[in-house]
Amino acid sequence: MTWNYSKKTTELFMAAVQGRPGTHLGEIEDADGYGEHGSIACGDALRFTFRVDRHPTDPKLDRITEARYLTFGCTSAIAASEALCAIIEEGDFTPIDALKITNSDIVNYLEGLPQAKIHCSVMGAEALEAAVFNWAQKRGVDLADLGIDIRREEQEEGRLVCTCFGLTEPYIERKIKELDLKTIGDITGAIKAGGACMSCHHTPGGLQDILNKVWGERPTAFKQLPVLPMAREPKAQPPREMSPFKFAKLVDNILDTYARPQLARDGGDVEIIDIKDRMVYVQLKGACSNCMGSTNTVKMLVEQALKDHVDEQIRVIEV
Repeated sequence: MTWNYSKKTTELFMAAVQGRPGTHLGEIEDADGYGEHGSIACGDALRFTFRVDRHPTDPKLDRITEARYLTFGCTSAIAASEALCAIIEEGDFTPIDALKITNSDIVNYLEGLPQAKIHCSVMGAEALEAAVFNWAQKRGVDLADLGIDIRREEQEEGRLVCTCFGLTEPYIERKIKELDLKTIGDITGAIKAGGACMSCHHTPGGLQDILNKVWGERPTAFKQLPVLPMAREPKAQPPREMSPFKFAKLVDNILDTYARPQLARDGGDVEIIDIKDRMVYVQLKGACSNCMGSTNTVKMLVEQALKDHVDEQIRVIEV
């Protein structure tokens, strides 16, 4: 599926993967705040760290001076993480003030995200909460006394509803209320629950039942329950009738459209060396060939473009 990203999203993503000055991809050693959200098993994970300028007498007045992230995710995950760090650093926030940043603020900073990618902005806001909770523990700040309830226990306690992504009923219910989610599709787009095997959609105690609990049961047009899909149904594969020649041409066209123009700005290029099934072997040319960030460029620019626009199973290998 092709995603229509805003110009701002594309610019932030490109700047990050190319390691341009002022970007935030990385990790702060001995960070004052450390938080994670998601998991590599589900395909999206984010680690967020920040450093503060410590106030000499009142830790509540600490100011965040530096923010960094590491993410295992797509174009929108990287851009949303960049947006989060930029908002924090530009706003001269205290950690407590930073909690006011919502996923909507991140989406607005990016000038919009595709609906199916909104969960990337939620992931950043959740990792920020975890990092602030960590900072508060280190600095002896009682968030409960300030009327702040981050409720980290939600991630570990409560009935597990979405087994694919490890999401519990208390967490799903809270996000339904916070994000005004009205349908199962809304839930999947915002927090990914129900986005894999889909077996939790209409099962007793599943997503529809939680929606009914929050908003009240609504009339349905179904005369009978929909047939549930089989658990963990494999993703649809691209048509196998596409010849190797056509597949290679498609790959080259996507690189011409999405990767080569970005590389050319830095005096670089990418050449396809070979294609075997869904393995694409490439070689960076020009200034990019000697760049220390070439591995990131191959994975986050070249491979991600092909995943987004050709086939999610493509792997790009630099030779």
